[in-house]
Amino acid sequence: IFICKCHILKSYKMLFLTKRLRYILRRLIQAIPVLLGIAIVNFLLLQLAPGDAADVLAGESGSATPEYMEMLRKNFGLDKSIPEQLLIYIKNLFLFDLGFSFRHNMEVLEIILDRLGATLLLMTTTLFLSVGVGILLGLFAAMRVNHWQDSLISILAIISYATPLFWVGLMLMVIFSINLDWFPATGMEDIIKFYTGWERLLDIAHHLILPSITLSLFYLALYTRLMRASVLEQHGMDYVVTARAKGASENRITFKHVLKNAILPVITMAGFQVGALLGGSVVVEAVFGWPGLGQLAFQTLFARDINLLLGIFFLSACLVVVVNLLVDIIYTFLDPRIELD
Repeated sequence: IFICKCHILKSYKMLFLTKRLRYILRRLIQAIPVLLGIAIVNFLLLQLAPGDAADVLAGESGSATPEYMEMLRKNFGLDKSIPEQLLIYIKNLFLFDLGFSFRHNMEVLEIILDRLGATLLLMTTTLFLSVGVGILLGLFAAMRVNHWQDSLISILAIISYATPLFWVGLMLMVIFSINLDWFPATGMEDIIKFYTGWERLLDIAHHLILPSITLSLFYLALYTRLMRASVLEQHGMDYVVTARAKGASENRITFKHVLKNAILPVITMAGFQVGALLGGSVVVEAVFGWPGLGQLAFQTLFARDINLLLGIFFLSACLVVVVNLLVDIIYTFLDPRIELD
């Protein structure tokens, strides 16, 4: 009997793993037309912007002859029609070629990978900080509903949601960097000190504190309010009434039953907010001089470096798709009612 149970359990695990792999593969295949559509829309939208890289380079040089402008556009591939440029761009995407940046004289993929680590570090820290603290504060506010703790958390959430990110960043910089000298004001690390190993990691973490707190405050307010509303909604469900009738304590009901269901909307919102994090990071990276993709995209827009800008947009879209896939997978662990087939 024991051997039979082991075989049944092993077969069940293999079936569950197979279903999960099929689910992931199906979602990845479904993401291909989505990313293709995003790439086409991004390309067409950027074509509506006035000027191009040749105009910017000519403006920086002071003047340019028509022959020189024609040569620049030919070198950049801008002499072709928009449909031809679009077909070349899509073909290169399927070959995993994001193009060449004439502004930086480097491959676009190389430039993006050089900045991607800083952006992912800031985004991941912000996401974990805002989601984790937001869940805790929202849960505590719901457990103390209509008390002064609930009112205080709600007021602080509204204030942090309404306060502009750049102002929060500047105030934190003035207080903790200039007045108290606790944290560095700008940059990702002290390059001139040539830290290595654990010392370099600690230095990066030291620089990361203020930017991540600044970017987290806005999203922290959203997750706090959402978690509070979700917990209060779950407390009115039939299964909670049944658990109370059976004599279960409020803490057991909250942490064993309510929490798992109430956290689902927060995780969904976190997946949707990844794209917004990239937009919000532009402001934070500009304030703190953080060398990420947000600041690079802002600079690239004014330089009319279309290839680099398209590469940043496409990579951001891929990141959002991957994060939403991870959210769906986490859903299957939290809610057994969700079928993988």
